[in-house]
Amino acid sequence: MNKRVAVIGSGIGGLGAAGLFAKKGYEVTVLEKNANFGGRANVFEHEGFRFDMGPSWYLAPDLFEHYFNLVGEEISDHLELARLEPSYRIFFKGEKENIDIHSNIETDSATFDAIEPGSGNNLKKYLKQSEYQYNVATQHFMYKNYDSVFDFFNKRVMTEGQKLSVFSKMHKFVSKFFKTRKLQQIMEYTMVFLGTSPYEAPALYNLMSHMDFNQGVFYPQGGFYALIEALVAIAEKNGAEVRNNAEVAEIVVENGRTTGVRLTGGEFVSADLVISNADMWFTETKLLDKSSRTYSERYWRKKIMAPSAFILYLGIKEKIPSLIHHNLLFSKDWRKNFDDIYKDPCLPAEPSLYVCAPSVTDADTAPDGKENLFVLVPIASGLSITEDEKESYADKILDLIADEMRIPGLREKVEYQRIYTVDNFASDYHSFRGSALGLAHNLWQTAIFRPKNHSKKVENLFYVGAGTNPGIGTQICLISAELVYKRVHGITSAAPLESL
Repeated sequence: MNKRVAVIGSGIGGLGAAGLFAKKGYEVTVLEKNANFGGRANVFEHEGFRFDMGPSWYLAPDLFEHYFNLVGEEISDHLELARLEPSYRIFFKGEKENIDIHSNIETDSATFDAIEPGSGNNLKKYLKQSEYQYNVATQHFMYKNYDSVFDFFNKRVMTEGQKLSVFSKMHKFVSKFFKTRKLQQIMEYTMVFLGTSPYEAPALYNLMSHMDFNQGVFYPQGGFYALIEALVAIAEKNGAEVRNNAEVAEIVVENGRTTGVRLTGGEFVSADLVISNADMWFTETKLLDKSSRTYSERYWRKKIMAPSAFILYLGIKEKIPSLIHHNLLFSKDWRKNFDDIYKDPCLPAEPSLYVCAPSVTDADTAPDGKENLFVLVPIASGLSITEDEKESYADKILDLIADEMRIPGLREKVEYQRIYTVDNFASDYHSFRGSALGLAHNLWQTAIFRPKNHSKKVENLFYVGAGTNPGIGTQICLISAELVYKRVHGITSAAPLESL
């Protein structure tokens, strides 16, 4: 193509874009400020423990496979995927019995019936609707760039909108099918993946249930970072240069058009197109001067951010029989938990949380006879937490897990602990308000209402990743890469590309 592309940041969206443009023949350079590639999908090791620092759920394998096919690759040549069985285990605060979800409709229906008679059949109806919404969304909505309200509120949306539940809230929708708190929680927990509350999220997002109940939950052997390594390998195979320790200080603009980027050390990287996978707030407010910004600081102050996270990376001295690969603990007061994140920001007194034990599936993530635990507590973005508060809250979380997940003496079993939270996200990834995910997915920050993937002020400056459409999620960020490709090449179709 004889055109040069500079990609700022090597998150999944940035690497995805690099692979597509390099495959098309562009001269691509990826510039990553950190030592590791992958953005929030980072990794680190400590004395035989290997910790995936961010994403850990591999859902919607068809969307990943589509991207790999688009760049001429077989996903099986890069990733060894294990289907988890059970998919995940759920613990309920104050109750002795846990529930396993198997992503098998008959098994899971029986589980639901045992909790709420008749709900097994409702689950089948719910998942049928979820599958329909997933297929319509992925074939007709998610792979389209929206430039005006007329692009979104078109004939198909208006005719399908009621079926897709675009205009109702998730909790209200779920409550039509399930009356007990437990089942409502099971169907709503995926909203955390989207950085929003079930009381605010459009019911359209019940399509997430199709991903885990119908399609299943997978794990790439070697850890989630294996996906990052595959994306880097594909980009480099097609001629891209992928550079680490190369922090961008400025997007250079001349006569309303970007000509490249300048690094913190002063080096200028010339480019015909710049694609930023950095946090959009950071790109707009720190890498561009005021005259070149599409979005002002005032704009960002009004945005609702997805949660941050209080994360513990734990090396445990022994195996833990009560845990499987993915484990969820749900609080009793579901609404109060979400209010502690969105309405009255504080460290939740009674949090819901997630524990990943990849060493249950992948022995290479921990030394023999030991366990690797990743503990994530969703908390409000923007919280200021002192070091003493971090240590105190970590102890509180460990005690909660020990009590509710039946791991007596857990604190004494910990041989390694690292705390990672709001300030770390802000410093490591230039994340606005230290969000772990980006912009939340409420109705007014979805589709046409989400920031566009191109600058209105600077020609040939584009955006990719969770801050733009379609939004948050590992596979969703790969779709955002395809949307940038479509934008640059003037492709207006709503369906996924069949080829480049």
